[in-house]
This record gives sequence, structure tokens and C-alpha cells, in this order.
Amino acid sequence: MTTLADPVPGGRPGDVERATALGGELAERGVHGVVLAYVDTAGVGRVKTVPAAKLPAAAAWGVGMSPVFDTFLAHDSIVTTDVLGSPDGDLRLYPDLDQLAVLSAQPGWAWAPVDRITQEGEPHPGCSRTFLRRVVADAGRRGLTFRAAIEIEWAFGLESAPEGEFVPAVSGPAYGAVRQVELSDCTADLLAALAAQGVDVEQLHPEYAAGQFEVSVGALDPVAAADRSVLVRQTVRAVARRHGLRVSFSPAVQARGVGNGGHVHLSVWRDGRNLHSGGDRRYGMTAEAESFAAGLLARLPALTAVTAPSPASRLRLKPSQWAGVFTAWGRETREAAVRIVTGTHGIRDRAANLEVKPVDLAANPYLALGCLIAAGLDGMDGSAVLPEETTGDPARLGEGEAAARGVRRLPASLAESVAAFRADEVLRGALGPVLADAVTAVREGEIAAVEGLDDERVAAAYRWTY
Repeated sequence: MTTLADPVPGGRPGDVERATALGGELAERGVHGVVLAYVDTAGVGRVKTVPAAKLPAAAAWGVGMSPVFDTFLAHDSIVTTDVLGSPDGDLRLYPDLDQLAVLSAQPGWAWAPVDRITQEGEPHPGCSRTFLRRVVADAGRRGLTFRAAIEIEWAFGLESAPEGEFVPAVSGPAYGAVRQVELSDCTADLLAALAAQGVDVEQLHPEYAAGQFEVSVGALDPVAAADRSVLVRQTVRAVARRHGLRVSFSPAVQARGVGNGGHVHLSVWRDGRNLHSGGDRRYGMTAEAESFAAGLLARLPALTAVTAPSPASRLRLKPSQWAGVFTAWGRETREAAVRIVTGTHGIRDRAANLEVKPVDLAANPYLALGCLIAAGLDGMDGSAVLPEETTGDPARLGEGEAAARGVRRLPASLAESVAAFRADEVLRGALGPVLADAVTAVREGEIAAVEGLDDERVAAAYRWTY
């Protein structure tokens, strides 16, 4: 007879005992269910839930979930690869108890990210969280660690709006006091909920587009940073719902204007030292940090198949909208795809980092961070050097000057991004064949799904998906 003392391989040592103790604590706090969360290849958050009393069983044996979701499109159509997309097989979802959080805005519920494991106890090759952990571990064997954070932008809409439509829930100018006052109760509840869940919030403010706000959070190791991105979005949705609002994280809530970004802040460290500060290269970077930035910059066309993966992403990636649509870098240049953030004098050893701008929240955060790191590490391996810095708006460069600086437009279509990704052996090699083929198949499926749609219909199709 199988017992909790003899779990199926796949969980972590001691998890059953910890889950049993946690179950008691959750019961005392009035928690009845646990959300088991992951993000699929299309960037859609998927969940299963278990009663809190079943958490020890989930830690021991996992919870069943079909692998078919690796090739789901954003609207739940299914594409296939040579190994994924069939109705056959099963996976087990194992909760990461280290990241379990009681959901302040969803009374009675807790939340945990999962690792997806085969029934034989092996990591599933399509698990994006496992992929990111592997990339980070490989870098760790080289003496490198990372700090990462993902900015989260969204638009508040009225829940009472006609079905499918977006009516901004707040008025007033960008960064305006009017917006803050109009939604002060909601955003105060959001701050309280995030604090109760242990999320370190740096800033929360009105943003540029209609109804738009942004929250910035503290940096963590990359896996925890991706987990936090998923948790924060879960919390934003729940708080908004309690105030009669709904939220859209779509890259383009409306066809025109500024969209929602998911800018990534990333720094590489060695022996406790931030390599982006205190060096003798440009803006205090070390040679390793410059090579990391150069490697990332060089692979941005292919990276956009992962970082800006939705047809709606292309409605956001427009020149002169601070979306970073050219292969350019610069110190505190918000039109550059890679912004060098040196930090304020006195804290540069902690604050210096790279901001990668052509990223949105249709991206699976585990895939995005893993691929960005893989690109940077390849630059370090080749001792890559940054091209000439760009200041101002790259869109204003003449053709000759842009060519001399190596500045070119990022792919204007998802199909161009997929073609660049197909040709990029470094990114595909880092992902492995199963996950790389899933990325390609899902992107091509999304392209086919919007064929013939104008921008307005594309925006409407993805408005409430992410």
C-alpha cells in the first residue's frame, strides 16, 4: 500500500512533513483551498486547486495535469509538435512550498507555483519553471548569480462595461494625481494585500495609457522573480474584482496608443559583487557585464518570439512609445531596447542593472528570463562588446548612422520573430528541442488565428486573455 511516507518520486525531501505542518497552519488561518499555478507556452496562467487538507498528498504525489497545455493557444485551441499536443499522457504538478502564500484578497485561498514532473519522477521537458531553474543552475556552476524583477503594467476597466469592451475605470492625465485619488481605495487595498503576502513593493503609480497603472517590486533570484510576477497578477485581479473592476494585462488593451509592458530588470553577480557597478568599462560596468548586455542585445530579434509573443504584442511595439523597438542601448535612455540603469550615487553597487524593454505580460516569465539569461551568457562566452551607444530616440537616426551603430528595427511581425527564433541555435539549444518546438508551434498557431483581422479586432481578441 502506498502511503504519504512513500511518495511517488518528484517531490522534494521533507515536503510531505512540511505540507502536513502547513496544512494545520492554513486551517488555523481559515484557508480552505490551494491554487496550484503555472504559465503555459502561450503566456496564459493555468491552475488546478486542491483542498488545503490535500496539500500533503499534493506534495507527496503531485496533482494530475495533461501535458497538452504546452501547445494550447491563448484562446484554448490546440496545436501539435512531434511530441506534444495529443490527448495522451499525464504530468504531476508539485507545489513549491517555499513560495506558498496565503492570498489576502481571496479569503479562504492560498497559492503556490508548481514544477511539472512526469509520472516517472523526471522533470517534464516542457516545464518552463524547470528550464529557468536549469539555466540559473548552469550559471551558478560558473560562479554567477542573478537578481531580477519584472515590472507589471495593467489597465483598470469597468466591470459594468458592455461584454468584451474596455471602458477605463479612471480618468486624468498620465502619472496624474487625479487617477491616484479616484482609485485610492482600490490601490491601498492592493498594497495591503501584497504586503500581507510578503511582496516587496518598490512603487505603485498611475501610468501613461487609459486606465493604466504600474507596480514595481524588489529584485529576487530569477525563479522567485518569475513566481512573484504570477502572484502579483493574481492579486491585482482579485483586488480589482472586489472593487467592481476588471484588469487587462494585454500588451495592447486598445489598438492604438501605448500598451502594457512587462519590462525586465536584470543584473549578474559574481562572489556577491554586482558586475554592473564598479568596473572600468562604460558606466562602471565590468567587462563581463558589458559582454552580458551585448549578448542579450545581439539576440533581441529572436528573443522577441519569447518576450513579446502575442499578436497583440506587435500593437505595442511601435517606435517612439518607449517600447524599445530598436536594437539600441543607452544609459537611462527609455527608447533603447536595453537601458543601462546605473542607479543613484551611493547605492550603485546594489542598484545597477539592465532594463530590457521589448517585453510584455503575454510572455511566460520563466521562458523570458531563462532566454534573456542564456543570451547574456553567450555574450560572456564570446567576450562580446557593445556597439556605439545611442542617445535620444533611435527612430530619428538616419539610415546610415543607424547602420553604423548596428541599430535596426526589431521584427515588426510575429512571423519575423519566429523566423529569427528558428535560426537562433543558442536560444533553441538552451530551451531544448521539446520546449523550443512548442514555442514555435504556439507562435505559428497564434499567427494563423488572427489572419485577416485588423488591429482593432486583434486587440479585442486578446484584451482579457492574460
